[in-house]
Amino acid sequence: MTTQLPPESVASNGSSNPLLSINNIEVVYDHVILALKGVSLEIPKGGITALLGANGAGKSTTLKAVSNILKSERGEVTKGGITLDGDLIHHLTPNDLVRRGVVQVMEGRHCFGHLTVEENLLTGAYTRQDGAQAVQQDLEMVYSYFPRLKERRRSIAGYTSGGEQQMCAIGRALMAKPTVILLDEPSMGLAPQLVEEIFEIVAQLNREEGVTLLLAEQNTNIALSYAKYGYILENGRVVLDGDAQTLRNNEDVKEFYLGVSTSGRKSFRDIKSYKRRKRWL
Repeated sequence: MTTQLPPESVASNGSSNPLLSINNIEVVYDHVILALKGVSLEIPKGGITALLGANGAGKSTTLKAVSNILKSERGEVTKGGITLDGDLIHHLTPNDLVRRGVVQVMEGRHCFGHLTVEENLLTGAYTRQDGAQAVQQDLEMVYSYFPRLKERRRSIAGYTSGGEQQMCAIGRALMAKPTVILLDEPSMGLAPQLVEEIFEIVAQLNREEGVTLLLAEQNTNIALSYAKYGYILENGRVVLDGDAQTLRNNEDVKEFYLGVSTSGRKSFRDIKSYKRRKRWL
């Protein structure tokens, strides 16, 4: 059921024992700018959870708070906590979190442009200690999901297409044997056909490999087509949450994010006024 959340409440997706919990966190940049205000999420094991909202709503900041790379951008979690399997993790270093199975795929397809596709993939296994044979097996697993990467394995990553770089970034995350992948804006800058192809592969990875995904995405329509549950952020706060189908049927979501309502498709001029109305706040 879709719920309206006050800033201090803990959002729940019905999971009594979530794998990843974000509990009432606040994030401040440069000791001044309050970016997240009492954000709470529950991410169930083996599911796809969507984190939705417009540009600047706080989606990427939320993922960076989980992976603890905020300090590189002069940000920090100043309130609340983040737990993985019941253990507090927001004090761990990013490399410790990778060893714990929390891996982020950054917005913008950050590959090592001077390395080959295969060398990029192998960097994802840097923290592993289970031997070369296990790494090679996982490399072949990645190629089975992304056959295009196998075709381009010897190509310099910086000269591959945007879709191939996105596949490479996701494949590199898989090489770390993750428990949770934090996937930031995978559709950005890609053609619709490529976006659908990548989301299909992500859904297949979720089903077959059991990888838990927290997906930050502006493309609400496609995110809710693949996610089981969703949260909507506005100005650093969770304003709505619910199962994917409920959110897709919510009139405010359809009007503000999908551009349609009970009166039919809306123009951009009509839709952009929602910031002044804010019916769900």
